[in-house]
Amino acid sequence: MKVTGGKRLLAMALLATLTGASTLMASHSWGNFHWARTANPFTLKTGDNVDSNWDVYLDQAIGDWNLSSVLDLQKVAGGANPRNCRPTSGRIEVCNSKYGNNGWLGIAQIWASGNHITQAVSKMNDTYFNTAKYDTPAWRSLVMCQEIAHDFGLDHQDETFDNPNLGSCMDYTSNPIGNEHPNQHDFDQLEAIYAHLDTTTTITQATNRGAAAGQIDRGQFGQLMRSTNGGRTELYVLALANGEKVFTHVIWAD
Repeated sequence: MKVTGGKRLLAMALLATLTGASTLMASHSWGNFHWARTANPFTLKTGDNVDSNWDVYLDQAIGDWNLSSVLDLQKVAGGANPRNCRPTSGRIEVCNSKYGNNGWLGIAQIWASGNHITQAVSKMNDTYFNTAKYDTPAWRSLVMCQEIAHDFGLDHQDETFDNPNLGSCMDYTSNPIGNEHPNQHDFDQLEAIYAHLDTTTTITQATNRGAAAGQIDRGQFGQLMRSTNGGRTELYVLALANGEKVFTHVIWAD
């Protein structure tokens, strides 16, 4: 059920108490990238292309991020073939499939025109999630929560795997228990990203048009922008002929 008005404020207050929220300003966007929209909160359609093994984690991530005061994710029927997970303009597509032993556990790919996000996909690689190491509720929750968040502009709070957990799915870790959900710092950052309004919008649904979305190999992600933890977490950018850029956030499996 959607949380609104007083219920939303109560939920946010409770979340702040549970997570020990800091009063410091958040600072973990991955640039000035955001969905263009003319009002807050804005509704962002989220295409469900996941199977029954992932339904609960997609629903959980949508419910978690909908505690934000600026963003409402609306789950809709998927518009993609999970195997290639091509994007649909104006919305997010979320997919899972056996993408192969290509090294990545999960990726988020975001198309941007200038600073405005135009479409995005998040993909969960069952080749690794079907193994004993990653087939756990904590790993599935963290990766789903994090990859979706990249799609609307959030970056990682911390990229060190062996330090204490921050209680946020935007914190990389070798032990994801306790990092399955957003924390107040994440919601503060969302408010900072979407503090201004735009005169145009990129959240109107159009058509499936992303020929570049089928890429799953490291060499096809474009230019490496950032690599941390010995290459376990990376960000790539690929320039398209139409002037758009595709940003790919990658978490590599052990």
